[in-house]
Amino acid sequence: MRRIGGSLILFWLALFAGRMAMAQSGPRAGGPSDSLPRDQHEGMTISVDSYSDANRAKERFGKADPVPVGILPLEVILTNSTTEPIRIDMESVQLSVHFENGQRQDIDWLPISEVARMVAHPKGPSNPHAPRFPIAPPTGADTKTDKLIETLRPFALDVSIIPPMATIHGFLFFDLNHDLSLAQHSSLYVPNLTNVPERKPLMFFEVLLGKN
Repeated sequence: MRRIGGSLILFWLALFAGRMAMAQSGPRAGGPSDSLPRDQHEGMTISVDSYSDANRAKERFGKADPVPVGILPLEVILTNSTTEPIRIDMESVQLSVHFENGQRQDIDWLPISEVARMVAHPKGPSNPHAPRFPIAPPTGADTKTDKLIETLRPFALDVSIIPPMATIHGFLFFDLNHDLSLAQHSSLYVPNLTNVPERKPLMFFEVLLGKN
């Protein structure tokens, strides 16, 4: 009985956390996801919408657009078609760039604070503000970056649980060093998903961005 009770508590906590994350992601503005690159198995589907087009990214992000500084925004759509919640380890998600010589480079996604800093200061961070009087140290305040963080935060994919029969979506940002053409030769690698009640790992997902 104790084991069953613990499983039920874990289930409902996972369901609540997933619903909170889903509510934070909001409605998807990119249109239907049926034609997007995807990988699906074991009742889970991961689709990816790449915002490598400059005009499209500008329309979506406005002044917070990261494309001009070489950052690729990827909208990731997570669909759980099972009747049980699924846990995802976001820290392990990477963008894998596949080069013509057969080599591969794995890139970690950037936190929102780093994306905002790069957009706010495309030529690098400015020096800390010097006070008028020597009695206080430099403040280092960066209101421009702070405002961009608040603008970008609602776009971010911030989730740990995908509830049963639900879809969650949001953006991950990858620094491609101004060569966004690499997106066509890349894949989103998602290795760590687990069925919550049974703690059963799912096979990894890999979504090829240059393939529909």
